[in-house]
Amino acid sequence: MVNNNFEATLEYAQALDKEDTLYNNRERFHFPQHNGKDAVYMCGNSLGLQPKSVGHLIQQELDDWAKYGVEGHFKARNPWFSYHHLFSERLSKIVGANKDEVVATNTLTVNLHLLMVSFYRPKGKRYKIMMEAGAFPSDQYAIETQVRMYGYDPDDAIIEIAPKEGEHTLNDDDIIKAIEDAGDTLAVVMFGGVNYYTGQFFNLEKITKAAHDVGAYAGYDLAHAVGNIPLQLHNWKVDFACWCSYKYLNSGPGGVGGLFVNEKHYSNKEIFRLAGWWGNDEKERFLMKKGFEPQNNAGSWQMSNAPVFNMIAHNASLDIFEKTGMQALREKSEQLTGYLEFLLKQIDHLSFEIITPADPAKRGCQLSLLFADRGKEVFDALTDNGVIADWREPNVIRIAPVPLYNSYEDAYRFYEILKNIDNA
Repeated sequence: MVNNNFEATLEYAQALDKEDTLYNNRERFHFPQHNGKDAVYMCGNSLGLQPKSVGHLIQQELDDWAKYGVEGHFKARNPWFSYHHLFSERLSKIVGANKDEVVATNTLTVNLHLLMVSFYRPKGKRYKIMMEAGAFPSDQYAIETQVRMYGYDPDDAIIEIAPKEGEHTLNDDDIIKAIEDAGDTLAVVMFGGVNYYTGQFFNLEKITKAAHDVGAYAGYDLAHAVGNIPLQLHNWKVDFACWCSYKYLNSGPGGVGGLFVNEKHYSNKEIFRLAGWWGNDEKERFLMKKGFEPQNNAGSWQMSNAPVFNMIAHNASLDIFEKTGMQALREKSEQLTGYLEFLLKQIDHLSFEIITPADPAKRGCQLSLLFADRGKEVFDALTDNGVIADWREPNVIRIAPVPLYNSYEDAYRFYEILKNIDNA
């Protein structure tokens, strides 16, 4: 439950920090510096901060490489042959899945293409894909090329659902009705879990059920949802999902991605998947024989050897998530985002509106500020004053008060800097 008795004072923000049981987590991360102080880092929905343990873990792998050479695949403290196994159980708790339904592998758009090859199998009149209008460009490009691969015109094969005129976010009922109207022409519903621009969290359970009711698969790009909002992919009966790890999962630029495949699908060998050496049955991996034999888990969608050095930061961050827990993070997220929203509403001299849903259940730790004019000037002024936020064309400043390492004082400092920007 969000506190409705907030106060716009530094003393109040600091008092909230003293009560915050997660406050000390910020000591586990490196903050960029501005004039000798920690910057107000509100860009976790684009790139999370570096866990301080990463340097030690990288050195450990370098030492093992130097000591063992190729034998490090089996003798390293975290053997490289099975390195990807370090992640599945911890990731399963973050996305609400069984351990065998998730794997850390590849990168976001690679995984999206691999999953679409398996789940987008158009036939007859069932060939259309539904997605939200204004999805992140990589999703748009991936889906466009998937339908072109089968010879369809994207303007016909892709159904984009846009907000009503004058609104910024989608209504659940409108999404469900669009799915019902598409009916048996629909092959796949492929939404972002959280829209990158508005910060709207979609009701994945309702969308999945509606997709299944018309005979379509339901899959999601969870880039802005994973590590942000508690998910229940297995219980919601989601068919497939993928994500990156460099945003809320704090695993470094270009960090390893992850994917989810519902157990009813990964155990079905009739579902086509592109074969890679690392997706083959591990017991037969070195037999070098013909004939792909997929693992009986989501790992069968892997392509190549685990990129160990690309995964080290992921390991460090997931340790922090394991100690903290998604429920505790979610509770703080609702309070912290609510506090920042309260503070922003005290500002009346700048021409912006918050287009992220006001209902905490329909958003994560993101607020998108839509400026009527001069938004880029405001963004540049924030940057000059030690705020690291995120600009999205044409006119939105995105801010992400991440509960894992941001404080209530960070929220107040952001407000105070924004309040003192002259936009006359």
